[in-house]
Amino acid sequence: MAEYYDRKDLLNFGEIGSEAPELAKKFFDYYGEVFQEGELTAREKALIALAVAHAVQCPYCIEAYTQACLEKGSNLGEMTEAVHVACAIKGGAALVHGMQMRRLAAKLSM
Repeated sequence: MAEYYDRKDLLNFGEIGSEAPELAKKFFDYYGEVFQEGELTAREKALIALAVAHAVQCPYCIEAYTQACLEKGSNLGEMTEAVHVACAIKGGAALVHGMQMRRLAAKLSM
């Protein structure tokens, strides 16, 4: 296998519901509604999605939301900053779990 991720999977994502069409419809309806303009603009939502895509490390989402951000008028600086926000949150989440390690180490060292 040349690549673990196949770019064609993103293009064929709609087929994921072929065995469970009712559930797929509910998901895709919800997904579509989430990305409608509301309190946040579609551009802001795309930037959030791009940051989350990096945090969860989904190459399909990174591709989709890189394109969406550009189409909605974001520039590379904004997109890069969004990725750094995701990095800071994910890094902070890893570090704060270090407090659990410290607490356990102190307890075991007694």
